[in-house]
Amino acid sequence: MNTTLTPADLDPRRQAMLLYFQGYRVARIAEMLGEKVATVHSWKKRDKWGDYGPLDQMQLTTAARYCQLIMKEHKEGKDFKEIDLLARQSERHARIGKFNNGGNEADLNPNVANRNKGPRRQPEKNVFTDEQIEKLEEIFHSSMFNYQRHWWEAGKTNRIRNLLKSRQIGATFYFAREALIDALLTGRNQIFLSASKAQAHVFKQYIIDFAKEVEVELKGDPMVLPNGATLYFLGTNARTAQSYHGNLYLDEYFWIPKFQELRKVASGMAIHKKWRQTYFSTPSSLTHSAYPFWSGALFNRGRNKADKVDIDLSHNNLAPGLLCADGQYRQIVTVEDAVRGGCNLFDLDQLRMEYSPDEYQNLLMCEFVDDLASVFPLSELQACMVDCWEVWTDFHALALRPFGWREVWIGYDPAKGTQNGDSAGCVVVAPPAVPGGKFRILERHQWRGMDFRAQADAIKKLTEQYNVTYIGIDSTGVGHGVYENVKAFFPAVREFVYNPNVKNALVLKAYDIISHRRLEFDAGHTDIAQSFMAIRRATTASGNRPTYEASRSEEASHADLAWATMHALFNEPLQGESANTSNIVEIF
Repeated sequence: MNTTLTPADLDPRRQAMLLYFQGYRVARIAEMLGEKVATVHSWKKRDKWGDYGPLDQMQLTTAARYCQLIMKEHKEGKDFKEIDLLARQSERHARIGKFNNGGNEADLNPNVANRNKGPRRQPEKNVFTDEQIEKLEEIFHSSMFNYQRHWWEAGKTNRIRNLLKSRQIGATFYFAREALIDALLTGRNQIFLSASKAQAHVFKQYIIDFAKEVEVELKGDPMVLPNGATLYFLGTNARTAQSYHGNLYLDEYFWIPKFQELRKVASGMAIHKKWRQTYFSTPSSLTHSAYPFWSGALFNRGRNKADKVDIDLSHNNLAPGLLCADGQYRQIVTVEDAVRGGCNLFDLDQLRMEYSPDEYQNLLMCEFVDDLASVFPLSELQACMVDCWEVWTDFHALALRPFGWREVWIGYDPAKGTQNGDSAGCVVVAPPAVPGGKFRILERHQWRGMDFRAQADAIKKLTEQYNVTYIGIDSTGVGHGVYENVKAFFPAVREFVYNPNVKNALVLKAYDIISHRRLEFDAGHTDIAQSFMAIRRATTASGNRPTYEASRSEEASHADLAWATMHALFNEPLQGESANTSNIVEIF
């Protein structure tokens, strides 16, 4: 057996311990050192040799040998090699000790810690495999209605698509999907431009949901795909963003203020021949600045008589889709066209009951409104439209308390509480911070098929989100039940008992505020503008008193948001000086 004997000049007691660590028996150690066995046993007991663990033994023996070699006067090559070996062993012993005292794997293997050093390669975002792209294409084409297939085919060959459409036929949904497919297949940029950034983000959410169908989570604003395509989501602040370029999608353009000014910038983003422009909207007013763009009058402006075009804008002519003489592909898609095209989302008989004939023609059959008879023409309402995400820095729609603890007022126009009746309109209005300042419609809701208790509960939920200091409710009909239930948790609620004089006072107050540019709402909330435009001058049944009406019949109540807004605005008296404090408004 090979053993490592200790030098004779060492302390016998220390020599004995080192020999014991080598595995020698006490009797043999005593014999080797010339000591009595009892003496060695005594050293073992007093110095507790048996309590030293393997790591302690290694460290002590290594240290002893290291010190011997360091103190050696004339060293040889093998001594230097052994010194280096012993130093490296001591380092290992230290790492083992650190690991035993609650360390981790990096204490034993330094490479574990080093592998996270230096710049890490970021994982690629928004990556689609070829299989996922094929799956998206399959989903896209299989989910189209027939009229959407026309849009797809028209986009292949036409640079400009201009579509007049019914509400809720899936245009935004379709074009969001079309844009993602195009970006993945061609690498072209896609630009989504809306009346407000909040409305543009509807496109974004549809695209995110589409990608999730193949288990891809899209991130970023703008979204950048690995093939270089970028998807931009912009509000009307894009008037100053002229550096973007790509396929352009501009939705609800008939509701965008100063459309022709915006179009100059927007169309410049798609000026190269490889880019495509798509405009689609529900109709608003014949006086809107976008109407010349739709009718071709904008094309004719400044041209010689021989170069001017005459476009037949009738439904019969444009329903199939037509490339017109001004280079635009135009199509009109009414709700009835959509049903014939395979869209099974509508009950036409029910819609005819819910809307008056005029409203049905405007909202669903793509007929423009002549707002000259309206108390609130579109030109006045457009001055109230803002991009709330850009302008209202103190309002955060997705927060638990969107407006913090600042006060708000609620206006409510109740529904009749049946599935076949009108909808209930509710608005949350931020009053001016200073006298003569601006009102802001922070939220608007339309609820259908709710009884008076459910309507009151909906209002109560809003009082839990906002610091509500005023609620105004029309107590006519089922509204009385809503009023009584709201009064139970908000005793200061104001009751409106409708008659011609009350209507006159409400409309007069709203007109004063709107005409002086003291009302703001998000430009994407076109239903608010439509609601106000529906209010017209009329006379009472006797014919001897003026009043205002908005098809408030059993068939329709499209102006519910306007009346709800007026109930809130009326909390500021006509003079605009201080809040009215009475609880019931009834004028005889």
